[in-house]
Order: sequence, then C-alpha cells, then structure tokens
Amino acid sequence: MTEILCRWLNDEVKLSKPVDNKTFSKDFSNGYLIGELLARYQLQNDFDKFSQNRTAESKLNNFTRLEPTLRLLEVDFDTNIAHSIMTEQHGVATRLLYQLFIGLGRKQKANLTGVAMETMRPAAPVKLEGIESEIYKERLKILTPRQTDQNLGKLQARFDDKWARHEQTMFREKMEEEQRYRRLQSEESQKAVEKARMARQKQTELLAKLRAATVEIPKPPPSKTLKAIKQRKEARRFKEAEDTRVMIKDFENKLKSQQIATSGMDDGSSELAYSPGANDDYIGKIKRRLEEDSKAREEREKRRRKVLVDQLKAHDAQEEAHREEMLVNRLMRQSQQERRIAVQLLQARHEKDIIRKNRIFLEKQYDARRVKDFEDALNKEKELAQLAKLEYIEQTKAEQELHDRIAAERAEQRYRKHYDMCMEVTLQIVDYATKFGEYRELTEKLVPPKLFREWTQLFIEGHPLYEERDPTAEGSEPTPEQIIEMEKQKLLNDGDFKEYKV
Repeated sequence: MTEILCRWLNDEVKLSKPVDNKTFSKDFSNGYLIGELLARYQLQNDFDKFSQNRTAESKLNNFTRLEPTLRLLEVDFDTNIAHSIMTEQHGVATRLLYQLFIGLGRKQKANLTGVAMETMRPAAPVKLEGIESEIYKERLKILTPRQTDQNLGKLQARFDDKWARHEQTMFREKMEEEQRYRRLQSEESQKAVEKARMARQKQTELLAKLRAATVEIPKPPPSKTLKAIKQRKEARRFKEAEDTRVMIKDFENKLKSQQIATSGMDDGSSELAYSPGANDDYIGKIKRRLEEDSKAREEREKRRRKVLVDQLKAHDAQEEAHREEMLVNRLMRQSQQERRIAVQLLQARHEKDIIRKNRIFLEKQYDARRVKDFEDALNKEKELAQLAKLEYIEQTKAEQELHDRIAAERAEQRYRKHYDMCMEVTLQIVDYATKFGEYRELTEKLVPPKLFREWTQLFIEGHPLYEERDPTAEGSEPTPEQIIEMEKQKLLNDGDFKEYKV
C-alpha cells in the first residue's frame, strides 16, 4: 500500500519533495507535505503559513492547521494520531494518507470545492467541531514537548552517552590493569614454581649423588654361614651313615652267598672252616675303623670350621673398619651438604622477603594509581558538567532572547492587527456617514430605503462604499473602451440621480 501511495504522490500529485517508501514516516512527520497535498486540491488556503522545519513549534503549527481540513474530509484524525505521526511511528502516516487518498478521490468525483463542502455541512456539527478543535489544540500542545525540552533532552542524552563511553573506557582500563596485574602475578608464580622445581631437582640430584657415594657392605653368601655349614655337615654325616649301612648289608649278603656255595660242594673238596667268632672280629674291626674315620673326619671338620670362623671374624673386622671409615666420610659430606642447604635456605628466605616487599610496594603503587585515576575522572566529570552547565545557560539565554523577540513581534502583530481593524472600521463608519451626507447634500432628501439597505449591507459585510481606484492607472490615459464605459456609467448615474430627485 505504501508503494501505491508513493506512486500517487510522486506521479499524480507531484509534491515538492519526492516520497520514498523507506522514509515515508519521516517525510510526513512535520505535516508540511500533508498541507501541500491538501493545497494541491484547493482545501488548505493557509498553506503559506506552513513551515518545513522539524521543530516542535513548526509541527504544532502545521498539525493545528491541518485538523479542520481533515475533519472536513471526514478523515479519522485526533491528537493521538497527530502525536504518532510527529514521533514517526510506523504505519500511522500510511493509514492517514490512505484515508486522504479515498477522501480526495470522493471529493474529486463529486466535483466540490472546499467552500461548497463547508456550506453543505449542518450548523450544529460545525459548532461542535469548533469546540473539539479547541480541545484538540490544547491536548496537542500538552502532548507535544517544547523544542527547548527536546534540545535539553538531546544534550542530556549526548552527555549521558559521553559519560557511558567514559565509564566504559575507565572499566576497560581497569580490566586491562587487572589483567596486567594478574599476568604479572602469574609470571611471578610461574617463576617461583620454576625456581622451586629447580631447587627440588638440585636436591634430588644431590640425594642421588649421596646415594651413589654410599658404599653398601655386601652380605656373606648363604653357603658360608654357620647354619649352612651345619646343614652340610649333617648331610655329609647322614650320607656316610647311609653308605656304611649299605656296605654292611652288601657284606652280609656276600657272606650268605658264600656259605650257601660252600655247603653244596663235594666231600672231597677242601672246605673252608667257618667260624662265627672270626666274622664278629672282622665286623668289629670294620666298625672301629669307621668310628676312627668318623672321629678323624670330625676333627678335620672342627679344624676347618675353626679356620673358617677365624677368617669370617677377620673379614667382619675388616668390613666393620671399612664401614666406619665410609660412615665418617659420609657424615663429613652430609655436614658440608647441610651447610650448603642452610645457605640456600637463607638465600631463598631473603629472596622471599624481597619479593614480598616488592609486592607490597606494587600494591601501594596500584592503589595510588587507582586513587589518581578516580580523582582525574571526578575532575574530568566536573569539567564536563561545568561545560554542560555553561552551554545550557548560553542556550537558555539565546532561547530566552528568541522568545522575547518572538513575543515582541507577536505583540507588535497583535497591535498592528487591532490597529488596522479599528482603522478599517473607523474608515468604514466615516465612509458610511459621508455617503449619507453626500446624498443628503446632493438631493436634499432622505436616503431611499432600498439604497439604505444596500449601503447598510455593504457596511456590515465590510465592503467599501466607494470604488477603489488603482493608483498606477491614474497617470495613464484611458483607452477608448474605458471612455465608452465611463460615459455609460455617467448616464446611469444621471438617471439614478433624476430618479432619486423626483
């Protein structure tokens, strides 16, 4: 619908300013183009008093003058619609122009002028609409803020915007300062962690060196312990006893086989005499020999064990001496390491104190900087407020001067208007009296009722009783047509004079 209205306004009506679909509400917000549209259809006679400015006074003047014409076209129009158009609300101007399009089309079809449309209206609604027009003007004045208030609001909004940007800048600077401070803290903490890690690494390396320097005395092998020697001795004794038992059993078996063999021989063979006593002696000898061997073996074991024990004691003494020597060396190295660690701890404590003092100093500097920034912001805000106050005072003074000048001009206009009206009425009264005097002087009779009514009607309507002559035409010579017309008028005047005289 907006495109149709734009084509109608640009192609058919051809307003002074092309109307665009995107800026439709803004173009009609001051009411000037609406007045021009109505003036093109000869409905807005006071269009020369419209203003193209976008100030509040211009909008109020334009929409106040538009209201009677829109009511004449029976267009739905009130203060809310006018205020919506002034504030450029979307769609309101489009609906109003669409109603105007329909109303003007209806007027064009009826072929009526504005005077005819006013004449055809009943008297009672006209009087009611006059009262509504006064109410409309008062409400529109209330709804429309003054241009001074709008300028003050814009100025305040501009300074609020500046203050918001200033606050954003301060907040951004504060955040950047905090980020720098946090970054410094993180770097310092990383340095401290790295330093602690290096210290732990050095301590670990030192402990590793100490462990590497420590000599561990190896334990004797399990085969050279007393328990192992005893177990070997018992095993050897058990083995010897087992061997002896096996040998005795073999001997007895061999002896029995020999007895069986000798009993089965012939009588003529020489048989060996077998005596049980000889066997017992032989067995006794073997047992004694075994006992002697075992005793000798035990003696050898005792001697060997004694030698081994002496060797173990000597080895233990040597190991103990070596262990004591290593322990002394280790204690000496540990004392040196402890002294170095104590020095490092003192140095770390000193560095920690320096870091703490530096941090306290930085905190004080940050606090001083924040206080200074806050004071600078307050001073800047104070300066801006003073500048705004001075600008407001100057603007108020200029607007007051403009108001006084406009008030003086309006007072002068009212005085001139009243003076001209009084002068016009006075001159009409003088003309009216002069007309009667001239007639009485010329005719020496009373004025006829017909002529009296005509002159009275002209006086009431405000029309001049004497013909107004064009001063530019006095110096020029009359044309033949004008001479003929003047002669005709003279003859008519003479006839009227004779008629009145009779």
